[in-house]
Amino acid sequence: MTLVQINAYDSGSTGKIMLQIGRVAHDLKMHSYTFSSLRASKNPNTYIHFYIDNKFEYTVNQIKGFFLGNELSTSYIVTKRLLKKIDKIQPDIIHVHNLHGYYINYIMLFKYIKKHNIRVVWTLHDCWSFTGRCPHFQLTGCEKWKTGCSNCVYDRRSYPASVWFDRSRKNWIKKKQAFTGVKDLTIVTPSKWLADLVKQSYLKEYPVKVINNGIDLNIFKPTESDFREKYSIQNKYIILGVANSWGKRKGIDVFISLSKMLDDKFQIVLVGTNDTIDKELPENFISIHRTANQQELAEIYTAADLFVNPTREDTYPTVNMEALACGTPVLTFNTGGSPEIIDDTCGVVVLQNDIDSIKHEILHIFEDRPFSQEACLEKAKNFSMQERFMEYVKLYEQ
Repeated sequence: MTLVQINAYDSGSTGKIMLQIGRVAHDLKMHSYTFSSLRASKNPNTYIHFYIDNKFEYTVNQIKGFFLGNELSTSYIVTKRLLKKIDKIQPDIIHVHNLHGYYINYIMLFKYIKKHNIRVVWTLHDCWSFTGRCPHFQLTGCEKWKTGCSNCVYDRRSYPASVWFDRSRKNWIKKKQAFTGVKDLTIVTPSKWLADLVKQSYLKEYPVKVINNGIDLNIFKPTESDFREKYSIQNKYIILGVANSWGKRKGIDVFISLSKMLDDKFQIVLVGTNDTIDKELPENFISIHRTANQQELAEIYTAADLFVNPTREDTYPTVNMEALACGTPVLTFNTGGSPEIIDDTCGVVVLQNDIDSIKHEILHIFEDRPFSQEACLEKAKNFSMQERFMEYVKLYEQ
């Protein structure tokens, strides 16, 4: 069997998922190829991976998309080159991940797939595939994606940016034309929440399978360190938040409010901040811009008493899994697929934006200690990435 995978990144969560699936497939004697844009490259140094563009081409296409808001005007030459490569490979399956990001012409790709009747597996990591532009719409509450986007209410400065023109109606129509009518396509979502949305969209003609994301349990596990001593917080109850990019979407305002509501027995620690975010934070925060590696992150998860994830837009947040795998219970909003990761043995879910309930649950967990490290670790056994990737292999073999 010959497998081709395509994703915007070769790094980050979706890039890692693609490369790791590719490696598992290769180890099982499949012919496995992965493709991505060169942007944000971490140079995975693997013989199964190829870049479909160069930095100049990506920059040009990004500028076009940024100003024109027309995803269809980008990447013609790059995509033509990619399709020639795929033509030589002759794959049995094309596994698509994120197509947004100005790096590929998805109309050309899907025309090729339909013409050659290639089997497709498409993992949706967000909602972009069935909207006119946005990857998430929970904050806006918009439901135009169900009938046809127009007059987009999504912030034009937010990714994928569209600063001059609102092309959401045209993009929605073109996506629907491109993405429907494929003879053999299976959609995979990491959460039941996203699967339910797909069934309400123009993609509802396709079968949908839920395969949860996974993490490396050899890295994310209880890991001792001198973190508390380093910051002189040996006697504090540590409330931890972790995000790649902090803002309202990830709930930075919730932590700022909590810092005014909790007394000095508590210490809020945020990972993934930057100089701009630091200016918003009260002095009693511990702000860590980035960790040296995943082991250091596991040390911080382990040192924390409670992981709080007030995300307002998310599909199936990896950080929840990582915290539980290090033995730390999770408190989260009922956002997207976030509640699906925990149960009443290892965490609590509260209504989105209910900061008073977040505070109440923090105090309850602090006083009663209802969640043990053992219970969190037991739940984390479900998050093995090797087992999740094998689900993809089984899907390929069907």
